[in-house]
Amino acid sequence: MTAPSPAQAQTTSTVTTGVIVILTVKPGITRDQVMAVMPDEIRQTVQLYLNGKLREWYSRSDGRGVVFLLDARDTAEAHAIMEGLPLSKLDLMDHDYIAVGPLLPLRLLIAKS
Repeated sequence: MTAPSPAQAQTTSTVTTGVIVILTVKPGITRDQVMAVMPDEIRQTVQLYLNGKLREWYSRSDGRGVVFLLDARDTAEAHAIMEGLPLSKLDLMDHDYIAVGPLLPLRLLIAKS
């Protein structure tokens, strides 16, 4: 078995090891609407963390939402996780899903010439 060429290593798709979810408050939604749901949202988000589904979480510096790194094998699983949260159930947030995995160019470092 031979190692892939550098060109093959670069074009091979990576395995998904997590999904970044960018949550943004929908246009027209007020701060009061969001804050009314936050106690339940926070409790359920902490539970995701304690269950190992939420690896990292950040506030957006623009104040319009948060960014999560979920332990999910694909965007469908991440979508299912997010749909269980109160802000999603009330359709107050937009979600962008980005599957991520190991940095592909690193394969070039270990590929044999």
